[in-house]
Amino acid sequence: MPIREPSAESDPRLAQLVDWLSNIEQVAGMNPVPASTDASFRRYFRLQAGETSFIAMDAPPAQEDSTAFVRVATYLEAMQLNAPRIVEADLEQGFLLLSDLGVQPYLDILNQAPDRADALYADAMRALAAIQQRGDAYQSSLPTYDDTLLRFELSLFHDWLCEKHLGIEFGPDDEAAWQAVCDLLVANALDQSQVFVHRDYHSRNLMYSDRNNPGILDFQDAVEGPYTYDLVSLLKDCYVRWPADQVRGWALDYYALLDEEAHAHADADTFLRHFELMGVQRHLKAAGIFARLNLRDGKPGYLADIPRTLHYITELAPRYEQLQALVSLINQRCLPQLESGS
Repeated sequence: MPIREPSAESDPRLAQLVDWLSNIEQVAGMNPVPASTDASFRRYFRLQAGETSFIAMDAPPAQEDSTAFVRVATYLEAMQLNAPRIVEADLEQGFLLLSDLGVQPYLDILNQAPDRADALYADAMRALAAIQQRGDAYQSSLPTYDDTLLRFELSLFHDWLCEKHLGIEFGPDDEAAWQAVCDLLVANALDQSQVFVHRDYHSRNLMYSDRNNPGILDFQDAVEGPYTYDLVSLLKDCYVRWPADQVRGWALDYYALLDEEAHAHADADTFLRHFELMGVQRHLKAAGIFARLNLRDGKPGYLADIPRTLHYITELAPRYEQLQALVSLINQRCLPQLESGS
């Protein structure tokens, strides 16, 4: 997704940021250059002089509360994970100066050199295991991924993708079938061991690093929630897709990393069920968010990712009778419109 080159003259927020940075000794005199954007209102700028580089984050306080970002960054640093370190912060203005984790997202490497996938995912799963094991000291201070939040996320698919984007009307039987799927998915999530959940642990938010790989970004929405959620985000990624057998193999590799308590709570078959049904919740949510980004926020670039995201759900049809109504809805009413460019 191309990044527009703003100027301080036409961009009051950038002018404010430049003024704020000019008073910080480490970066005084460095020129901020757009580094990346994401699906929120946040923007990122790189400041570089020789080998020294930093990232400045612009998070307008009217739209973004950066308090959680700072808090979770502190937790990840304490866990000895590779996440941006807070150099300076002005939460009132919505500006942060961060250490720089580099310019190589996992997604770029996976697309260019898929033969590196095993090594990259092995590192990412080791880091995820560390988050879950070391994060138990901090997870109680995070928001809870509870029934209300899980159901709200599921509603994004129903309301934003089906009704608003595709114009699909739900009759009484459709609504009953939809609620049954929601009940199944929420029960699956709440039945799992509850851990420190990054909540967006995928190839766009993981940066390749020569040391302590990967660098971990975009963690401000962390919650206490199901132990398979981040693994699904990683292995059933909305932006890059792998064969189902390969994904199951990687998932079982992760299961082997879990401790005895986790194995006592769920054997390998139960773990895979947790993982697969957690993926359905994740992908329904993501598909709804992608539609909302287009309709509400004027960001159509994510629409192309919706078919890939929904195909993760349809491939489970032979394994889960309870998903048949949902799979029929996706195959018969959603995907034909999406793949025709609607």
